[in-house]
Amino acid sequence: MLIDDFMPKYDFAETHGIKISASVENIFMALNEADLCESWIIRGLFFLRGLPTEKMTLKDMRSIRFETLGKTVNKEILLGLAGKFWTIKGQLQKVNSNNFIGFNKKSFAKAVWSFSINGDGNENHLATETRIQCLDDESLKSFGFYWRLIKPFSGLIRNEMLKTVKKKAEAARN
Repeated sequence: MLIDDFMPKYDFAETHGIKISASVENIFMALNEADLCESWIIRGLFFLRGLPTEKMTLKDMRSIRFETLGKTVNKEILLGLAGKFWTIKGQLQKVNSNNFIGFNKKSFAKAVWSFSINGDGNENHLATETRIQCLDDESLKSFGFYWRLIKPFSGLIRNEMLKTVKKKAEAARN
């Protein structure tokens, strides 16, 4: 899996999944096209973090510095981000599929966020996994404190995203 290629070692992780009654093709299409801000929960949490609350697809996540690190059609999408997530502005760094693995600035962390589809029929599973690697002891301590505060909200956002994709994929099936 792409996530293992880009971040085999990590300090923090979070996974969520949902069963979807749709083909892998419809799920992948929905994953790429769903407006994640359709959810009032996501909109509200994005607003509190100072993020855009208008239409936001995975592709639109580039506007907040998430970069697509890799994609396997109808199977997986991997996004990446590097910065000091525990600070107000995040000090987000410019990363891409070419420099992400080698990014190793002290006092920073990097994160990967995967979406993977498993199955091959009309009942499939969409999973999301987030991994964070802290690049030194200072970032590990800072992110660890931050993670304890935001992890429940992070999980809520991911579960809402999965529900939004499920709704769109199952609607496309009909």
